[in-house]
Amino acid sequence: MKDALGSAQSLLILGGTSDIALATARRMAAGKTKRIVLAARPSERLDAAAGDLRAYGAEVETVAFDAAQVEEHEKTLGAVFAAGDVDVVLLAFGVLGDQASDEQDPVAAAKVAQTNYVGAMSSGLVCANALKKQGHGSLVVLSSVAGERARKANFIYGSTKAGLDAFAQGLGDSLHGSGVHVMVVRPGFVETKMTAGMEKAPLSTTPDAVADAIISGLRRGAEIVWVPAALRYVMSGLRHLPRPVFRKAAQR
Repeated sequence: MKDALGSAQSLLILGGTSDIALATARRMAAGKTKRIVLAARPSERLDAAAGDLRAYGAEVETVAFDAAQVEEHEKTLGAVFAAGDVDVVLLAFGVLGDQASDEQDPVAAAKVAQTNYVGAMSSGLVCANALKKQGHGSLVVLSSVAGERARKANFIYGSTKAGLDAFAQGLGDSLHGSGVHVMVVRPGFVETKMTAGMEKAPLSTTPDAVADAIISGLRRGAEIVWVPAALRYVMSGLRHLPRPVFRKAAQR
């Protein structure tokens, strides 16, 4: 349960090795969050992340979780909630894919959608229903500005984030008044292990900056958070560009 000041005492991360998620977890563990569950595929990186967070004094548990195995989500995540209330769920998993090759390989493209959208929808619903049952909590969904208007260079990934974003917004509306809060986070280009070696985009940001925005958004009960905040206005302009103009702009 949350304490008298509303600070989260428990955190569940779906995608427990995400740079953004771990930066957020470190901030929460340094505060009043004492129970952290990292759900991800077993790996040395997951074990190392758990050890790092334990150094902050938190009780950290790792759970084997595969976004693509939707038939296992209810059982796996249900067990986490059965062990105690969860104040914040951070849905942070996702894959970029390889646009050039995925365009020529529909099966590979479908796997990107299976993880980023289908897996997120399934696990998001499981967690939302559990939060609703306990009567409180926040679900934080990591979306992306790529979903605002897909470019030809990343329309497969962008389309999955567009679907996820729409799903999360609708889910938040459906849970209004239930005690459950859904917050959509839309970062721009984030310098993480997933984007290593890629050319930085304008208004690039870092995992620490996104983590700060997540914590701030939770404190004020925000429904949508842009990182950096200026992207809200940039994307508003890009979203309304005539299509021929956008095609040219997106090539730069």
